[in-house]
Parts: sequence; C-alpha cells; structure tokens
Amino acid sequence: MDKLALYILLIAALSLGLTMLALIDIIKKDFGSAKAKVLWHFVALIPLIGWLIYLIFGFRKGHKKPI
Repeated sequence: MDKLALYILLIAALSLGLTMLALIDIIKKDFGSAKAKVLWHFVALIPLIGWLIYLIFGFRKGHKKPI
C-alpha cells in the first residue's frame, strides 16, 4: 500500500473518531429543543468537517443533563 492511501485512511479514521465523539457529546447535552438537537446531529454528520463545525459553534450551546 502506498503512502497516499495510508494518509487517506488515517484522515478518514481520525475524522470518524472525532465525529463519534461529537455525536456522543450531542446525545449527552440538552439544547433546549429536540429540533436544535437534531440539527446539531446533522451538522456533526457532515463528512470531514462536521465535527469541527460542532466544536466551534455548538459545543458551548448545550448544557449537560443532570444525572
């Protein structure tokens, strides 16, 4: 396997991992309405940059649910 393919796989794996972390964070938080929560789920699922958009704009909008 050449180096380019390995770099592409590494970027894809890193992006998938960060997307999963963003989705888990969205599930754990309360955004005030179900509509906002669903919207952030869709934003986080944008390939390669969705997790970054959520991290910049949505991470501080939600509040952790009390256990």
